[in-house]
Amino acid sequence: MEIKDIANIDSNFKTTIVDNREVIYHDALQTPFEFEGLAWGNSQYYRLPKHFTKDDINEGALELAHQTAGCCVRFKSDSPFVAIRAKLAHCSDMNHMPRCGSCGFDLYVKNKNDKFIFLKEVQPNRDEIDLERMVCDGLVSGMNEYIINYPLYGGVEKVEIGLAPGSIIQKPTPHKIAKPILFYGSSITQGACASRPGNAYTSMICRKFDAPQINLGFSGSGKGEKSIAEAIADLDLSCFVMDYDHNATSPEHLEETHERFYKIIREKNPALPILMMSKCDFYPDRDRNIERREVIKKTYANAINAGDKFVAFIDGEELWGTEEEDRDACSCDNCHPNDLGFYRMAEKIYPVLKDLMERK
Repeated sequence: MEIKDIANIDSNFKTTIVDNREVIYHDALQTPFEFEGLAWGNSQYYRLPKHFTKDDINEGALELAHQTAGCCVRFKSDSPFVAIRAKLAHCSDMNHMPRCGSCGFDLYVKNKNDKFIFLKEVQPNRDEIDLERMVCDGLVSGMNEYIINYPLYGGVEKVEIGLAPGSIIQKPTPHKIAKPILFYGSSITQGACASRPGNAYTSMICRKFDAPQINLGFSGSGKGEKSIAEAIADLDLSCFVMDYDHNATSPEHLEETHERFYKIIREKNPALPILMMSKCDFYPDRDRNIERREVIKKTYANAINAGDKFVAFIDGEELWGTEEEDRDACSCDNCHPNDLGFYRMAEKIYPVLKDLMERK
């Protein structure tokens, strides 16, 4: 009997050539790869509950839910290289954000001190939908552990990881903190305007904790609806960061939604650490932002007065530092943080979250 080409039967044996290297691609959603970042299922790379309609949440959030902010794939391999092949849902090209951050990927590897360090980014060309790149070649021999972060403002239809034929692939080391940290908020929460996905403040914090991330930042569309609060309240989380001040249309909108949002979460999760933040781009309109901040501080004060021991507040005016510390160098447009702005945010937020989570 004629023996058929095994590659036609099992795609795991099918090779292709990338940069003169023979590569076998593996679906990033299949084990032993571990895909993270979606609270309500992975099948459609969608960040909201699939049953949500415009009756539940604003149309902007429904559209932006197709973007993969906070998503990543983790794995171990002894392959001497890592390649990536992706079908992008669209190539987001924003005039104030590097394309690598909006619709690219970046790769981190764990070093000998158990810290994930950045290795290489993958940036599509303008209007490139079918992306294929050799990410890193000549890697340190032996088993290495990786994180590949997904686009912050782009969407994907399929992602495949390319490794050398015969390579070992293993599950990653379990997170030190098993339950996700969930961030809900605005374009800043979503990651605008980081130069690459791993530089969003949410990703920096989750790497520092070694915890999974769920990013529910929706550019211009984090409105604090009751339905999204109820959906979040049903999740099993290690911590919740409430960061939607920027998208509330007015102080009155915050007054109507902010404390209600907190109470919905707290009712079902009496010991969940909750961090409330006011907007980081406090200048130049400081007087108006003081009014907004007071609404959030009121929610916090009411929680403390009610005996809540698992809540904290961060004043957004402090997140980028002082004028003497070159606060104005922290954004690209007096609104969205650049990498320096995100780094300073992460450095301020991390110890507060650490203290909150240690109160248990």
